[in-house]
Amino acid sequence: MNDKTRNTLFCLSALCVLVASALYITQWAAVPYIFAVGAAGIAVCRLTFRYEGNNFRLKRLYRMETFSALLLVAASWFMFKARNEWILLLTVSAVLQLYTAILIPRLSEKDTHR
Repeated sequence: MNDKTRNTLFCLSALCVLVASALYITQWAAVPYIFAVGAAGIAVCRLTFRYEGNNFRLKRLYRMETFSALLLVAASWFMFKARNEWILLLTVSAVLQLYTAILIPRLSEKDTHR
């Protein structure tokens, strides 16, 4: 999968997760399905990307991204079961995504200057 396709899929999937999270309060029956599609799309994006470099910190950060995507898939399962643990998993996943989104570009920039 090329980068443009992966980025487009990630953006659409993140939008699905965001919309489904906001619409959960309406108790609309399709919300868990929208969330699951978004979580699956994010998981596909994260699982199809491989970091080929030697920087251990970047490898760790990319593994954290993959773990956060799998947390989203688990959150969708909890959403289907109508359990509130999905909120905790979504929050942990969002914090991990934010952390990696800040550090990966910073470390990649340092890595290319070496």
